[in-house]
Amino acid sequence: MKKPRVSSFVLCVGFTLMLGLRIVPTLAMAADTQPIVANWEGTLDPGAQPKKRIVVHITASQDGSLSGTIDYPDQDTSGILITAITYKESTLHFETSSIQGSYDGTMNTDNSEITGTWKQGGTGLSLILKRTP
Repeated sequence: MKKPRVSSFVLCVGFTLMLGLRIVPTLAMAADTQPIVANWEGTLDPGAQPKKRIVVHITASQDGSLSGTIDYPDQDTSGILITAITYKESTLHFETSSIQGSYDGTMNTDNSEITGTWKQGGTGLSLILKRTP
């Protein structure tokens, strides 16, 4: 009795499908994050204290994972690490543990502005971030 053999063609097709199925979700994830990848600038208005500009830099790696930093140009502070960041279906959330801050916002339809709330030290402030060139 002969044992069935798997042809090299079937192995090749199977291997190609495995690779393809693994790459497609990664490409889809990367495409979903593209609108958020940019530099964003806004102004925090804490009322009695002086207003301060905030610049958020968001980047994506090849696998689609996001990272970023925050700058406060008026305070000569830059490179504050964003420790957690998610963007899905126009909703952005990020956190930074070093200054205990977080932001929750929603991107507009033309991907030029994010309207949300910056929270730091228990206080929430309205913050609109606009895409910068």
